[in-house]
Amino acid sequence: MNRDSNMGTAYMQATDLELLGSAARRAAAYLQSIGTRRVAPDAAAIRELDQLTGKLPDEACEPFNLMEILDRIGSPATVATAGGRYFGFVIGGALPSAVAASWLASAWGQNAALRVMSPVSAALEDASLGWVRDLLGLPAECAGALVTGATVANFTGLAAARHELLERAGWDVENDGLSGAPPLTVLVGDEVHVALVKALGMLGLGRKRVVRVPVDGQGRMRPDELPALDRRTLVCIQAGNVNTGAFDPAREICGRARDAGAWVHVDGAFGLWAAASPKYRHLTDGFELADSWATDAHKWPNVGYDCGIALVRHASALRAAMAIGAAYLAAGDLREPGHYTPEMSRRARGIELWAALRSLGRSGVAELIERTCGYAQRFAEGLREAGYEILNDVVINQVLVSFGSAEVTRSVIDRVQREGTCWCGGTEWQGRVAMRISVSSWATTAEDVEVSLAAIRRIAARPV
Repeated sequence: MNRDSNMGTAYMQATDLELLGSAARRAAAYLQSIGTRRVAPDAAAIRELDQLTGKLPDEACEPFNLMEILDRIGSPATVATAGGRYFGFVIGGALPSAVAASWLASAWGQNAALRVMSPVSAALEDASLGWVRDLLGLPAECAGALVTGATVANFTGLAAARHELLERAGWDVENDGLSGAPPLTVLVGDEVHVALVKALGMLGLGRKRVVRVPVDGQGRMRPDELPALDRRTLVCIQAGNVNTGAFDPAREICGRARDAGAWVHVDGAFGLWAAASPKYRHLTDGFELADSWATDAHKWPNVGYDCGIALVRHASALRAAMAIGAAYLAAGDLREPGHYTPEMSRRARGIELWAALRSLGRSGVAELIERTCGYAQRFAEGLREAGYEILNDVVINQVLVSFGSAEVTRSVIDRVQREGTCWCGGTEWQGRVAMRISVSSWATTAEDVEVSLAAIRRIAARPV
């Protein structure tokens, strides 16, 4: 596309503006209709995707035609995670304020690596990280990083831990690597999330070298089973088990770790946000004593994908693990975002996080958490009344339900997903096959819950 180099010429031509308007109208129409469509696409819509694949054509595609094709074929093949009846994978919908901010941020096209590259994204990132620290009840001096999700947030916090523990032993891991380094002991609960294990593997700490600590019937780490800790021990605890929503006993574990000089890292992808609710804050008691934390904003509080958050008590450890320098990477006196994250070039996701939190306010974040947790309680109540077994204590937004044998439960899950009223995933919990219901979206209403509950009960009542 040719552009006049004259600075006085408008960058966007009239047809470009019309294209953007068309995209906005199509997006708005999609969101407006999402409450009345199937949650999962049907087989016919998925087959139509073949029209979008194959060899790249030689000729260009006219942009308006491109948008029409993308909307006509792509929209029916999406999963309605933006709606109110998707209860899988702890996926929250995106708040309208976050969606709108995302559109504006895309138009701005900012690279959030350095403050000089985007003063606005740096300022909004600083502000939103401060708000997150405050909402989660974490120390004000924590350094923070905005990343893609909890996997990279765990990676980032654990990288800071690796740096600090090895520096104490006189080893510079960033420059000298791990070959020959003093060994570290990594403790995880037996119900550790795979994202944290993946992060440990990427850091060279090993997926199988971890020491697994036994857990109780809800997946909580048992402090009485902790081995001896020392200054080269990394203890990884959970705020919100992905299946049950349970919280490790952080105060006791962190107390023992502090006495021994060990580092405690928290995988709190969604559960850590319970701290923002007066009703559920007690569940996060003691987690503020840890040394690093990983969470997501695209679960609670519904920022949209992607937005993970890493926070580290010792800013120097995070910066040492992540910062690099070069003559052309001019750094100022203020915090440089790219010095605290694995990425250099990075999208300005702090704009959407800022918009979501500012639109909700402290009371709105609390209400979102409490409302969705209340809906989870309603699911558990309704399914228990129908004679089905709830396998977990429903402490926040996670419900595990068994419909009988493993075969029957799997059949119910499959039929619910294919029927289309709602979408719930499957899991295995301590030897039992279960449906997992995760209520995470601002868009979910009491009516969505009742309609979905009725569909699940209706389908479960039919013979396999």
